[in-house]
Amino acid sequence: MATITVALAEDHVLLREGISRLVSGNEDFELVGVASDLPQLLAVVAEQRPDVVVTDIRMPPTGTDEGIKAAAWIYQNYPHTGVVVLSQYVAPAYAVALLEHGSAGRAYLLKERVSSVDELARAIRTVARGGSVIDPRVVDELVRSRTSQRQPGLSALTLRESEILAEMAQGKTNSAIAATLFVTERAVEKHTNSIFAKMGLSEEKDVNRRVKAVLVFLSQHEQAS
Repeated sequence: MATITVALAEDHVLLREGISRLVSGNEDFELVGVASDLPQLLAVVAEQRPDVVVTDIRMPPTGTDEGIKAAAWIYQNYPHTGVVVLSQYVAPAYAVALLEHGSAGRAYLLKERVSSVDELARAIRTVARGGSVIDPRVVDELVRSRTSQRQPGLSALTLRESEILAEMAQGKTNSAIAATLFVTERAVEKHTNSIFAKMGLSEEKDVNRRVKAVLVFLSQHEQAS
């Protein structure tokens, strides 16, 4: 089994030490750098180019959304590096921001999951392979908040709509989806609008509804696997 190199960013000393031990305790992981703030993390990534970054969502210098900013920077500069964001907040907006550029190689876990060695290790391995992991509690909150009406969701999608949503989950544009499925871009737009309507996302901004649809798709497929 190939070794997965991991960089860690966490400003709380005890939690940082705990996660470091969890990572180092797996034979297929190698901890190549540790940071306590965003500038340190970016420096570690640039120097070590790890396979996966495990980062707190809030840390210095501002204590707001450094983990999301790090993920965006890594996407632009080191697109093959996966990111596992750890958060204590069941806030769909953070997950939406994390997946803005696509879901491949991205994970959003609640910190309470970190106590489970298997959960964190599974997320690291999944992200290293280019997969995605979204905490089910975050998706549940998203589904509850999107509408007060009952929506049929994924079960109401046609086969073609399901195929398009699966391609969307990889971060593909409409033109790229059209090329993959050998259909016109206009057909993709039509099916996409139908997906949004069936999932109760018709009134959302375009970027948000694409990401939210992907979140639900990833969650239900994860539960089925």
